Amino acid sequence: MLTISLILLPIIAGLITLTTKGENTKKVAAAFAFAELALGLFIYGSFVPDATTQFATSFDWIHSAGIKFSVGIDGISLILVCLTTLMVPFIILSTYGNDYKNAPTFYALILFMQAALIGVFTARDIFLFYFFFEAALIPVYFIAAIWGGENRIKVTFKFFVYTIFGSLFMLLALVYLYLQTPGIAHKSDFASIYEAAKMLDITQQSYIFGAFFIAFAIKMPLFPFHTWQPDTYVEAPTAGTMLLSGIMLKMGTYGLIRFVLPIVPAAVDKYGMIAVILSVIGIVYGSIIAIQQKDMKRLIAYSSFAHVGLMSAGIFSGNIDGIQGALIQMLAHGINVVGLFFIVEIIQQRTNSRELARLGGITQTTPNLTVYFIILMLGSVALPLTNGFVGEFLLLKGVYAYNAWVGAIAGLTIILGAVYMLRMVQKSMFGITSKITEGFTDLTFSEKAVLFPLSFMVIALGLAPNMFLKLTEPAVIQLLSIIK
Repeated sequence: MLTISLILLPIIAGLITLTTKGENTKKVAAAFAFAELALGLFIYGSFVPDATTQFATSFDWIHSAGIKFSVGIDGISLILVCLTTLMVPFIILSTYGNDYKNAPTFYALILFMQAALIGVFTARDIFLFYFFFEAALIPVYFIAAIWGGENRIKVTFKFFVYTIFGSLFMLLALVYLYLQTPGIAHKSDFASIYEAAKMLDITQQSYIFGAFFIAFAIKMPLFPFHTWQPDTYVEAPTAGTMLLSGIMLKMGTYGLIRFVLPIVPAAVDKYGMIAVILSVIGIVYGSIIAIQQKDMKRLIAYSSFAHVGLMSAGIFSGNIDGIQGALIQMLAHGINVVGLFFIVEIIQQRTNSRELARLGGITQTTPNLTVYFIILMLGSVALPLTNGFVGEFLLLKGVYAYNAWVGAIAGLTIILGAVYMLRMVQKSMFGITSKITEGFTDLTFSEKAVLFPLSFMVIALGLAPNMFLKLTEPAVIQLLSIIK
């Protein structure tokens, strides 16, 4: 029942939030989000580090079709459940400096999206996975469309069309796999689908690989399916951008691990190099575009695109280092990107600008902001002893083992990432104070309440990565045994 509780609590919280008014709305939403975090931490502490699915619940959903409401948590799911329960409370806290029109709806949508995300990462039935996969799209669409920038309608419509288009391909693949399960009464649980997939020939696997790859590549996104991402990240309110970049894009990387690798291993062997090359192109392309950006929010959007490319390349390398690196990097990236987007929001609130050319000298009056900004930046560029280093090292090791030349090109992320992140910090924080940064005030208590824990996690995960790696390793080894 613990997994069911993880899904139900944000739904109940969202419904209660809809009935609140005034400042109580933020407090109620935050209180429930921290209650969800406490439940997530309890599950983390109770998890036994083996390959089994734990805290499982299953009952008939659509009995005549053999579809079950089946949920549970293994090591692969656990790290993403931890990410979701960790980030949502701080995303809500980050909004305390803003007043939103129709705030109850705004916070309820965040909580509903959290429930859907937990559902995606814990589903053990392919159609339940698809249900939550689509359900997660609805709240963030309305968050971006209602509370976004001037071009929000055009941009969110593009985002909606892209993701629905990809999801249709995934649905076709899931239905086909469901029909391959033996007997008149087909089954849709993961174990039955994995077993049925063993009978697929290379042609069948190729079509399913293509459908899954398009769906997950759009959601992440990967090159060349990324064109919706920068505009959506910029136009969405910062809380929406945090949800998209910090958590939602991980649905795509999780889908690659959970579906593509174990279901169509022969197709991965045949076409995996194409996927890796596209991923590496995304790393270099995203990094070069990030270097050229003048807007801080758009720069971080492209940096996120580049980081996702490395995660994808590591997953398709098909070895334990690549997959373990991708999992730990999902957590690290979520922490870093949420913190960085929040810092950009703080700067914009105080200066009414995100343009690097108009900023400068902020560090002269903001020792706290400067320290947190630099810690999060160093985590993003994978400095040793930060959270980003662990995942990036394992990812590059995995990609290099897959193909040395591709690994060498992917390694450019270390250099290019340092260029665009150091450039952003230097131009925004150091140098001469500009007209709009004069009198820039340091962090408030609520802002410190967000940035201190995130910065602490950057260092803690860098110093003790095994607190997660040891939990994911058995499930990854089992996954690799299915592939081989």
